[in-house]
Amino acid sequence: MSSGDLVQEFLLAAEKGQLNVLESCLQTGLDINVTNRQGRTAIIIASLHKQYECVSFLLHAGADINIQDQTCFNPFLLSCLNNDLQLLRIILPANPDLTVLTRFGGVGITPASEKGHVDIVRELLEKTNINVNHTNFLGWTPLLEAIVLNDGGKKQQDIVKMLLDNGANPHMTDKYGKTPLELAREKEFHEIAELLIAAGA
Repeated sequence: MSSGDLVQEFLLAAEKGQLNVLESCLQTGLDINVTNRQGRTAIIIASLHKQYECVSFLLHAGADINIQDQTCFNPFLLSCLNNDLQLLRIILPANPDLTVLTRFGGVGITPASEKGHVDIVRELLEKTNINVNHTNFLGWTPLLEAIVLNDGGKKQQDIVKMLLDNGANPHMTDKYGKTPLELAREKEFHEIAELLIAAGA
C-alpha cells in the first residue's frame, strides 16, 4: 500500500470509528498527526464525527490535540462550537491549549457563550481557567457575544449570570464604546440588564 493510501485509510478509519484500522495503520510507523487537504488530523476528524472511542484512543496514542485545521478547528474548539459536552470531557484532562483562537479570534468560551451552550460554558468555568474577558477580532468579549448575538432568552440569561459570577467584566465595551448594559437595554433584554446592574454595571 502506498503511503498516500495508508494516510487515506487512517483518516477514513477516524471518520468511521474503526479502532482496529487506526491501530494497524499506526503499527506501520505512520505519523499520528498526518493531515488531509483541509489540514485535518485523525483526531479532528474523529471529533467532528463524534467517534469518541477513536478520540480517546488517538489521544492516548499521542495525537497532538492543539493542531488546528484550515478553518481553525481542533477537538477543543469543536466541542465548544458544537455543544459537545462528551467530547469536551474527553479532551479537558489532556490539558488542551485554552488560548487557541477560532477564525473570528475568539477562545472556546466565546462561541459557546454566543450560541447558548450552557453546559459547555459551565464546564469551562468550573474546570478551567479560560479567559472570560478575552476580546476577539471583532472587539467582542464572551459577555458581549452572549448579549448581542442571541435572543436574550433563558439560556443567555444563565450564561450571562455564570460569566459575571466568574469574573466577566461588565464594563468592557464593544469597539464602538458601548457597554454590555447599554446593549442589553437597546435590545430590551430586561432580565440581562438586571443581572448586569446587580454585578455593578
